[in-house]
Amino acid sequence: MRSENASDVYYDPYDVGIIADPYPVYRRMRKEAPLYYNAVHDFFAVTRAEDVERGLMDPATFISGRGGILELIRAEIELPPGVFIFEDPPAHTIHRRLMNRVFSPRRVAELEDKVRQFCVQCLDPLVGADRFDIIAELGAQVPMKTISMLLGIPEADQEAIRDHADANLRTEEGKPMQVSSERLLSGEVFAEYIDWRVEHPSDDLMTDLLQAEFVDETGTRRRLDRQELLTYLEVVSGAGNETTNRLIGWSAKVLAEHPDQRRAVVEDRSLVPGMIEEVLRFEPPAHHMARYVAKDVEVQGRTVPEGSVMIFLVASANRDDRRFPDGDRFDIWRDNRRTLTFGQGIHLCLGAALARLEGRIVFEEFLDRFPEWDVDLDEAHLSPTSTVRGWERLPVVIR
Repeated sequence: MRSENASDVYYDPYDVGIIADPYPVYRRMRKEAPLYYNAVHDFFAVTRAEDVERGLMDPATFISGRGGILELIRAEIELPPGVFIFEDPPAHTIHRRLMNRVFSPRRVAELEDKVRQFCVQCLDPLVGADRFDIIAELGAQVPMKTISMLLGIPEADQEAIRDHADANLRTEEGKPMQVSSERLLSGEVFAEYIDWRVEHPSDDLMTDLLQAEFVDETGTRRRLDRQELLTYLEVVSGAGNETTNRLIGWSAKVLAEHPDQRRAVVEDRSLVPGMIEEVLRFEPPAHHMARYVAKDVEVQGRTVPEGSVMIFLVASANRDDRRFPDGDRFDIWRDNRRTLTFGQGIHLCLGAALARLEGRIVFEEFLDRFPEWDVDLDEAHLSPTSTVRGWERLPVVIR
C-alpha cells in the first residue's frame, strides 16, 4: 500500500498551471515532501540534489530498460534494440560504446566552424529587423542543421525530419503522451537514407554506424542490424533537435530578464560558456528523468517498493540551496560543476558536449548582432510536451 505525503503539496507533470512555473512547487517539495508520491499517476519523485544524484548513480535499483519517461514505463511495451538511452547493462554498455566513437570530444570540436556557418546563415538575414521569433529563426534551425549534417540528411529533407521528431514528443495539453514503440522508435523515416548510404558511404554518423563492428552481449562479433540502426538514428535525431532548441529559447528569455548579466557577457565573451552552464542549471530543457524501481529501496526513511516508478526531478535538484546557494537566483559567475541537467552515471547525456558547443556558438554570434532585446511574453507559447519544457514560440523585440 502506498504511503501518503505528510504535506498537502501537489505535483503533476501534466498540469498546465504547474508547468508554467514549477519552481515554487519544487521548492515546497524539497522542504515538505523530499520523497513525494502522486496517487493519481502512481509515481514517486525526489527533488533534492543528493537524492537525485544518488538515484541516477544506482542503475541496478533504478533501471532504464523499461523506458526513461513515465508514459513509456507505464505502457509496458517492448522496446526495440538500439534504444541505448533506455537500456541496462550489458546491452547499454555495448551500444553506448558505439555512440561514444561518433560523439567523441575531438569529433564534436571539429563541428565548430560548421555550426558557426549555420548561425551566420540564420542570423545575417535578421539584421535590421525590429522583432522576430527566436525559436523559428534560430532555435529550430541550428540544431536541425547540425544534427542533419551529422546524420547525413539532405538539406531538402531536414525540416521534415525535424518536424517528425517534434511531433513524436507532442502531447495534448494537460494529458500524458500517447506512446507506442511504433510511434516513437521505429525509425522508418530514415529507411531510404540508410539504403542510399549502403551504396554511397560518406563522412557522417550514418555511415559510421553502418560500418561499425562490435561484440554484442552474446559474444558475437557483428554489425548493427537494420532495425537497430533505424532506432539509433531516431533517438539521435530527436534528442539532437529538441533539447538544444529549448536551450536557445531559455537563454534568450533569461538574458532578457537579467540585462546587467547580459551586458557583462556582451562586454566579455569569455563569460559565454559560464552563461550557458547557468542557463542549463536554471532552466534545464528536461525537468525529469524516470526509472523503473527494480527492488525495494529506502529513500528519505521510507520504502519505495519494487515495481514503482521513480521520477528524478533534476530541475528541482539544480535549484536545491543545499548544493547551489540561493538556487533560484540566476548567476553566470556561479560554480556549476555539479549540476544534474545532463543526468549522471552511465546514462550521462551523450550529446552534452554538442549541446554546449551549439549554445555557446549561437550566443557568440547572436550577441554580435543583437546586444539588447526584450521578450514579448504575451505572444510567447510553451511547447506542449511532457518530456521537455521550453518555448514553441518566443518573439524577441530588438532594442
